[in-house]
Amino acid sequence: MSSNKSEGAETDGIRLQKVLANAGVASRRVCEELILEGRVKVNGKKVTELGTRINPEVDQVQVNGNPIQLDASRLYLALNKPFGVVSSMNDEGGRPDLHQFTIGYDRVFNVGRLDAETTGLILLTNDGDLAHKLAHPSFGVIKTYWARVKGTVDQGALNKLLSGVELDDGLAQADRVRLIDVAGEESMVEIVLHSGRNRVVRRMFEAVGHPVVSLVRKQFGPIQLGALKAGAVRELNKMEVSALFKAAEGKDVRTPRPIENKQPQRPQRSTGNGRPTGSSFGKPTGKRGPSSGRPGGRPNNGRNR
Repeated sequence: MSSNKSEGAETDGIRLQKVLANAGVASRRVCEELILEGRVKVNGKKVTELGTRINPEVDQVQVNGNPIQLDASRLYLALNKPFGVVSSMNDEGGRPDLHQFTIGYDRVFNVGRLDAETTGLILLTNDGDLAHKLAHPSFGVIKTYWARVKGTVDQGALNKLLSGVELDDGLAQADRVRLIDVAGEESMVEIVLHSGRNRVVRRMFEAVGHPVVSLVRKQFGPIQLGALKAGAVRELNKMEVSALFKAAEGKDVRTPRPIENKQPQRPQRSTGNGRPTGSSFGKPTGKRGPSSGRPGGRPNNGRNR
């Protein structure tokens, strides 16, 4: 970062308020007020001089503690992956893949994976550094799933999921889990975890005697699926992108408001051939099942579920 303390520095970089305005933070005048109020940091240091100039390609900027993406070429997308689509941009076997949903977006790729039978939220981006942090287990970003499973899930099964079940590749634990509803011979369960192992949610429920009928990812880190329709793609807003950057740094993040105030997608019933129908479980009855939680769980990424 360079400032306006010398005549030469005046031509070095771009004025901070202009960079912020170009990044969509606010108007130039409002950005100037943010700087004067000490609400802007550059490379971790508070900046209050309107003459400050920065290099948007190098310097890191925060407003009110929130990271700001200054590179306008970066794309951050949310996709509601439909049933039967593989999490690949170019499937060698010719199966339906993610490419069909990203036509018109330049060189984006998926962050993590969902198996073909799992629907719901997948993030896509051309920001390799952020994608690495979101996808790598060591950075730990949690994911939230709604699973429709066979049988009536009781507190004992929830406790087993929290304490950990032994799978063929080691112990797997949920960070939080709660019973949403029971209808007929099936249960709806919300499970939050940070494991990135292949099909881990399905294998965990299988291990406690409740095979998954259908599964949807509702949330990835701070980003919610919301009312996004199956097969639809939307660009993340500035607040969501900033929240993703904070989550990738291991910081606690408040979930940005969903784009639309509608009921989120629920896992669908399965027909005899294993494909979901349009019917849903119905609304929760208001009588909640047992819920459990384990505070302090390390978030992480998810690949195949």
